[in-house]
Formats: sequence, structure tokens, C-alpha cells
Amino acid sequence: MSDSKSFSDFRIRFAQRGDVPLLLHFIRSLAEYEQMSDRVVATEPTLEKTLFDDRQAEVLIGEEGGFPVGFALFYPTYSTFLGSANLFLEDLFIEPAFRHRGYGKAMLAELAAIALQRGCRRIDWWCLEWNAPSIAFYRKIGALPVDEWRIFRLEGEAIRNLAEKP
Repeated sequence: MSDSKSFSDFRIRFAQRGDVPLLLHFIRSLAEYEQMSDRVVATEPTLEKTLFDDRQAEVLIGEEGGFPVGFALFYPTYSTFLGSANLFLEDLFIEPAFRHRGYGKAMLAELAAIALQRGCRRIDWWCLEWNAPSIAFYRKIGALPVDEWRIFRLEGEAIRNLAEKP
């Protein structure tokens, strides 16, 4: 993949270290949209460390006329059944004023190109059940819900308890 992809006045590029304040803005905007603002504990230093020092995930930034309008954060996963690497899309967010211009689809298309280039056979992500506009969008591009799986999560005290008392 090249460093950027353009169509019309929209461009996609990989985030750089200097984008950390922008990424935190996008994360907070996404959390507000998802009615989860109180759950955001990420800070600029934690994002800089995890994204650019530790390289735990990668971020694409979409820009219209040089103005950042959205982001997609993703990281590698692995499927034992497929015997291959995959990508997990943690977040996809386009600022409300820039939606319905094809930018979300362009961001996913770029992610699909990255997946193919890296030999990935699948891209997975979660979507809140109440988010009908996103669900309709995902179905329109050919994504299918995986209804037979239930998401489980360990966090905070539960992780500490399990680690201490196996």
C-alpha cells in the first residue's frame, strides 16, 4: 500500500506520532456518539506509547482537503480455523458533518486492501446493536453479522483476580 490513497478531495493516510491529539479527539467523539464518554481513559501519552512505541495497533486517517474527518484503528488477529492472520477493526469514525460522502466505505476499502496485501482472510469488528445506520451500512458493503457468537470480556478487578487465583 502506498502512504495515501486519494479520490476526489478525500485522502487516506497512516497516522503519525504528531496525530496523537487528533486521535484522542476522534476517540472522544466516537465515545460520545456511542454514549460511552465516561469510559474513555486513554490519554495522549498512553496513545503515543501503545500506537507508536509499542505498535500495538495501526491507524488510518481520512482527510478532506487536508482536514482530518475520520479514522480507522485496527490490529492483527489470528484464526486457528483459517490458519491465517486477520485484521480486527477496533474503531471506524467519520465526523458527523462529513458522513454520507462515501468516506467510511473508502476507509473500509483501504483496510480491505491492507488485509489482502498482508495475506489476511478476514476483517472482524463489533457494532452496537442499537446502531442501525452503521448496521445498514455494513450490510450494504457485504458484511454479515455473526449471530452465533457472544462477546465476553474480562477487565479491571476480574483480570487481577484471575491472574492471582488461577
